[in-house]
Amino acid sequence: MKSALAAGACRLRPLIAAVLVTATSSAFAGDQGDPEQSCDGSTYQMVECLKAKTAQWDKRMNVAYQQALKDAAGDRQREQLRIAQRLWIQYRDANCLYYDLGEGTIARLDAGESMRSMTEARAKELENLGHQ
Repeated sequence: MKSALAAGACRLRPLIAAVLVTATSSAFAGDQGDPEQSCDGSTYQMVECLKAKTAQWDKRMNVAYQQALKDAAGDRQREQLRIAQRLWIQYRDANCLYYDLGEGTIARLDAGESMRSMTEARAKELENLGHQ
């Protein structure tokens, strides 16, 4: 079990690293593409499309997170948000790793879609923190 998780973590690291690199590139290049467009094509093209979408949502999530930190009701709430965000990232990565450990090339797509959809949901959640 432990070695399977370690092997899976090694398989998911390139995906996570690519998402982070893409997110950094997107920050400099501006938003490119439509987050609502479908990711069609070869497996490689679909994975790359999911990475680009995830990078857009990651950028949006980080902006919302920074705003939520500024809007926090005090130091205790701000610190709790930091803790929650760190734990959320750990959970997201572990959850997407589960999908990445699946069989065949579909596992890469499942992991990529997991990363995209979870990041989108968290971005929207953080954006709505002050509006509840």
